[in-house]
This record gives sequence, structure tokens and C-alpha cells, in this order.
Amino acid sequence: MSNNIVRPGQMIGILGGGQLGRMMAIAARHMGYRIAVLDPTEDCPCAQVADEHIVAAYDDIAAAEQLSELSNVITYEFENVDLKVARLFEQAGKLPQGAYSLEVTQNRQKEKQVAVDAGLSVAKYEVVQTFDQFKKAIKTIDFPAVIKTVSGGYDGKGQLPLGNEEDFDEVEGFMEDGGTYIVEQWVPFDLEISQVFTRGQEGDITHFPVAENIHKNHILHETRVPATVSKKVAEKAREAVKMLAEKMGIVGTFAVEMFVKDHDVYINELAPRPHNSGHYTIEACSVSQFEQHVRAICGLPLLPVHSFPAAVMVNVLGKHQDILHSKLEQYYGFHVHDYGKNEARTNRKMGHITFVGNSLKELDEHIKNNQIHMW
Repeated sequence: MSNNIVRPGQMIGILGGGQLGRMMAIAARHMGYRIAVLDPTEDCPCAQVADEHIVAAYDDIAAAEQLSELSNVITYEFENVDLKVARLFEQAGKLPQGAYSLEVTQNRQKEKQVAVDAGLSVAKYEVVQTFDQFKKAIKTIDFPAVIKTVSGGYDGKGQLPLGNEEDFDEVEGFMEDGGTYIVEQWVPFDLEISQVFTRGQEGDITHFPVAENIHKNHILHETRVPATVSKKVAEKAREAVKMLAEKMGIVGTFAVEMFVKDHDVYINELAPRPHNSGHYTIEACSVSQFEQHVRAICGLPLLPVHSFPAAVMVNVLGKHQDILHSKLEQYYGFHVHDYGKNEARTNRKMGHITFVGNSLKELDEHIKNNQIHMW
């Protein structure tokens, strides 16, 4: 057991004030912690449930020092954190997660190398910086493929699918001088899964059920539990995250997205914090990904995970929000989460809903009756 225990009544600092920070804060509030958040947006989702809100840019060193002074422990809700700020918190002894997992997950090349070094499978890839290098790489990778920026991409941004040489003109426009890109083989996967887990400061790991993810327009639409995979595949997923967790020295909740093809798993992306595909844990598990994360960073023992037989989480985007709000009383049988965002942009994640029950067949019928798939 760690001697560096952060106890209820003390302050947890959160870098980033979006929905993940909000849900972390709510879980921490239930346990009696106080919350300080650093985010540049007034009235951001996390600030609505926090004690202190430092309104400043994420790379503002003076603001980061202020957050450090206020907080007994610090965490973050997204991976594109300024590494200088993360190292400042780490040097102050207030970032149990450390800066290394951020350094890796901010860079797709490093992500893949860490996975390879851990003996795990990834899609065939090459790193390129120029269009000429790309043309050479695609001969090795072959079509179909995808080219991605090394950093900064999410929800389909920062990547371009490639079907044949007719896409080369788009690639030229996509690549910028001085940029670094990954050209990656497109894995014709059977399904995509994610394994969300939490690792404590002493190295103990708890796993949430393996989840199956369904995307629409490169944005997560629906997460389904249990995933339709064999016991062998689920074991491979858990073994993969254990190897990554130990290699990277993970502390806190972490998510690994994987492709499943012919009973093998391929590492796709890593997220060093709670994840959209783990939101179902709030209602469907005995402990949520957020409470388990709080327990880990505060040096408390992790709780055993028990779950309902089935759960489905559906994201509510900006284009859906008016439908949901104006007809909320007409729907039934689900838990609703509104993130408190002011501007409902078309593909912006505004909230989510979660169904829990005895089987996916039962939940699918329920969702059909609620006409959720019409979204």
C-alpha cells in the first residue's frame, strides 16, 4: 500500500475540463474530494461541478503552478497535455500517472513501437515525412491503407483512408512540409474492441468487461458489452493490456482499442485515461472507470469489478441533442448523461445514454422500440 494517500477532503486537480473531467469530478465528489480544474473555457463541463476553476491555456506554466499549489494530486482528462506542464506536476510529486504515458500516447509512432516492443501485434506500418517517401511506403504497405498524422488526431481527424492511387492527390494536400506521418495497412477486421482497465500504484490491475465498439463516420456511436468475441480473444486482450501496463508503468484507468481478426488482436490506439467506450461502467458495473481511476491516483485499493450481464452505451452528438431533449419523456428504460456543453455542434459529443439488462438481445429490442438507431 502506498504511503502517499490522498484522503477525502483534499483537492484533486484536473487538467482539462471536458466531459471526462466532469465525470472524474463527480465520482471524486461522491467520495468527498474537492476539485480544481484548469481549462481555458468559461463554464466548461468540469467547472460546473468543481470548487476551483483556473481559466487559462493548458500550456500556461503560471496557471499550471497555481493548479499544483491548490492540489494534493493531479490527473488529466485527455492525452494532448503539454509535456512541460506534465513534467512540472511529476517533479512536484503530484502526478502518479507520470509523463511517460502521455509522451507515448501523444505520438502514434511511439505507441506502435511500445506495442511492438511488448511483443504485441500491430498493423503493418511505415513512418514518412515527404510525399516521395509516402509513394515508396505504399508499395510495401499496399492498398487499402490509411495515412495518419503522428500526433493530434481524434474522432477520425488527422487521417485519410486510401483505396488506390487515385487518392494520391488528396495525400499531397493532406501532408504538410515538416510533418511526420504513419502509413498503415488497413486491417480488414471482424470487429473493434476496447479493454478498459485500472492499474494501482502498487501494480495491481482490475479489468472491466471487454467492450465492442461501433463507429459512424469515424466517431464512436455505440459500445456493447459483452463483446461478441471468444473467451480466447478476451484473454488475449487482457494479456495485451497487462503487458502494456507493466511496460509503461501505468497508474490509473487506461484504455486500449484493438482490432479483432481471425481470433487475433491488433493494437490500434492507446488512451492514458478513462475512455468513451468505458462510460457504460457508471451504471453497469459495481465500480465505474472514473471511481476506480480516482482510487488509483489517490493511492487507495482498487475495488473488484462486477457487472450486469449486458449493457449498451450510445453517444448523443450535437445533431441528436434537440431530439433527445424535446422527447426525453417519450423514451424509457435508460440512464441519461448530459455533459453541460453550451454549443451543440453537429458531431460534438454532448452526452450519452446507457441501457443495462440481462442480454444484448433484450437491449437491442428495447433500443429499437426507443428508435435510438434512427439517430
